[in-house]
Amino acid sequence: MTQALEGIRVIDFTHDQAGPSCTQMLAWLGADVIKIENPKGGDRARRLWNSDNPELDSFFFLLLNSNKRSTVIDLKSADGKEIARRLIKEADVVAENLGPGVMDRLGLGWDAVKELNPRAVFASVKGFGSYGPYSGFKCFEPVAQATSGAMSVTGEAGGTPLVNGANIGDSGTGMHLAMAILAALVQRGRTGKGQLVEVAMQEAVLNLTRVKFTGTLATGEPLRRSGNRSPTGGYSDLIRCAPSKPEGGGVDDYIYIIVPPDNPEMFHAAMDVIGRPELKEDERFKTPAARAKNAAALTEVLESWTLSRNKHDVMKAFAGRGMVCGAVLDTAEVLQDPHLRERGTIVDLDHPTRGRFSTIISPLRLSDSPVTPRRAPLFGEHTEEVLRSLAGYTAEDVAALRRKGVVTQG
Repeated sequence: MTQALEGIRVIDFTHDQAGPSCTQMLAWLGADVIKIENPKGGDRARRLWNSDNPELDSFFFLLLNSNKRSTVIDLKSADGKEIARRLIKEADVVAENLGPGVMDRLGLGWDAVKELNPRAVFASVKGFGSYGPYSGFKCFEPVAQATSGAMSVTGEAGGTPLVNGANIGDSGTGMHLAMAILAALVQRGRTGKGQLVEVAMQEAVLNLTRVKFTGTLATGEPLRRSGNRSPTGGYSDLIRCAPSKPEGGGVDDYIYIIVPPDNPEMFHAAMDVIGRPELKEDERFKTPAARAKNAAALTEVLESWTLSRNKHDVMKAFAGRGMVCGAVLDTAEVLQDPHLRERGTIVDLDHPTRGRFSTIISPLRLSDSPVTPRRAPLFGEHTEEVLRSLAGYTAEDVAALRRKGVVTQG
């Protein structure tokens, strides 16, 4: 069975997370993604968060670069630039998330790419975009959250702003870029021409945050942080549960429950589950407004039942009655979650240096394009293979380039 993007070739100049998360999605969908790395250690993600063994590729890198091929080229050398140009001529997509102006200084920016290959889609992640007052500024995940409004609505009521734990600035931008690339490829099918596609991290996070602007548009006032409580008038909160692990209580022994204002039957179901049907008519909880006003009291009622049961049993009991809820799973629990394992979202892969480890693969499900997960490449693992098959170099050419330090074979 073929994959959706089979036959699409991506020359990938990305690093860290925002760009690699995009090209990884394309690779999962079947594209041939050729990751270009520098000779001085390659993608810095190979060493990020690598506390257990600094000599090995980090799990951070492995989680973001599966299903790709690695080619190591010194792009600062004339020979390296020539290799890059040859590869670009064979590309459907050229992706980059280097600092502002870096690709242009290398002679590999959009203007150069469209000359070399008018059919290529040039895909770029920038912190604040390629124009505008902030365009020369660098951006990391928390900065994108701060400047988009996301951080201002995250945190406890009256407390300080908080960074969202999910990487909406990096991986969120990567997913937006993947959509833009796919749209450009569809348009190329009609016009025969590639184009420049760009996603700014600030704007991607703004897009993910946009519903939080509802109240501001109505009143002109900024939305304030509300912690785990609903800002929409319904009831929601973190509910404490009994310890779920034999060694005792943990920091994540909670379930999150939502009772939307327009679904009163969920409140009725909750009262039935905990054996307190008489509270359906309690004036403190009878209406959505009353439940929102008396949220602390309702949480106390729920916890009188949940504190004697673990979060997994509580989730099954409430969700089984049609309520919207979820146990707070820590990262170790997620990797062993039976639901994600059965769906093939969490799988185990073998790695030459890391051994067998658990990893996360594509959440996209295409009936005719199943994902076959492959481990992330070793540093320079595919250099000779790529240069010989795509760039027209002989084995002797590659050997000479290696002696000159232009390329590296893992």
